[in-house]
Amino acid sequence: MAKKVGDRTLEFSERINVISYGNVVGKFEGEGPLKSCFDIIVNDEYFGEKTYEKAETKMQQTALNSALQKGLLKISDLNLIASGDLLNQCISSSYSVRDNDVPFIGLYGACSTMALSVIVASMSVECGYSQYAAGVTSSHFCSAERQFRQPLEYGGQRTPSAQRTVTASAALIVGKKKTNITVKRIAIGSVIDFLVTDANNMGAAMAPAAVDTVVHYFNDTGTKPQDYDMILSGDLGAVGASIFRDMAAEKGYDMQNIYNDCGLMIFDNKKQDTHAGGSGCGCSGAVLTGYVLPRLASGELKNVLFMSTGALMSTTASQQGESIPAVAHLINFTGE
Repeated sequence: MAKKVGDRTLEFSERINVISYGNVVGKFEGEGPLKSCFDIIVNDEYFGEKTYEKAETKMQQTALNSALQKGLLKISDLNLIASGDLLNQCISSSYSVRDNDVPFIGLYGACSTMALSVIVASMSVECGYSQYAAGVTSSHFCSAERQFRQPLEYGGQRTPSAQRTVTASAALIVGKKKTNITVKRIAIGSVIDFLVTDANNMGAAMAPAAVDTVVHYFNDTGTKPQDYDMILSGDLGAVGASIFRDMAAEKGYDMQNIYNDCGLMIFDNKKQDTHAGGSGCGCSGAVLTGYVLPRLASGELKNVLFMSTGALMSTTASQQGESIPAVAHLINFTGE
């Protein structure tokens, strides 16, 4: 059975293997520096559908199908799909699986959902519930913008600290069949509120949660940043990543040469002008499945900490002047 290590960390006693993974991204993401990493780049923001929400549903189905094909699996081979997104009631996730007779857990962790869904899938394999389980997530620039901010037609100006929601979906399948990538440890974060109220500065809201999780993980495991080839946060962007480095340094952890952020990697900010970088559930999902896992599979990377961060806000709470609490969940991936 898995072993609890310290306060937050769970270490799997049996190998939980990454079987396969897939992704799909939008046109703007496909013009960024990681364009060669993605399975499918879709130039139509509607994805051939009538609404942005239906497009996001189709993106999830496409990413999962890509992962299944790579793993030589069928949808019926899955014992669990754990999935979530940014839309109200997580409709992209539930609608994407409504025609599949597969047990489903809907999740809301905001932009932390890629890590959260893989954690749930890995736990289900560890406990014997699943032979194969999938973690899936998505976000869409157009659907998220009109839900959380303003209609696209409004053309409102964005502040320098604002981030662009990534149009992408990612799926990762785990199981006990041996591969050369494993989920070694997980750490579940707690909700941290830095009392940020600006919905256009989510990086600042999420950074303290990321620091809290990674510091707990280091304390639990007795490891340090230099023990890893890469430490990657989900979508803190330029503002949040800077705060994360400074706060980690105050705790005694130097992240300068080992840390990066998915929101800074997916876009070329000089050419694409995304202000503070990328955000959204699909941001960390696309970078994980498109950039990180292939490098673990090839042996270029051996030991990675992947941490998705989520701003647990809603439009109602923001309009009422509420602050933006956040959470960060961590996965330690290892390669052979």
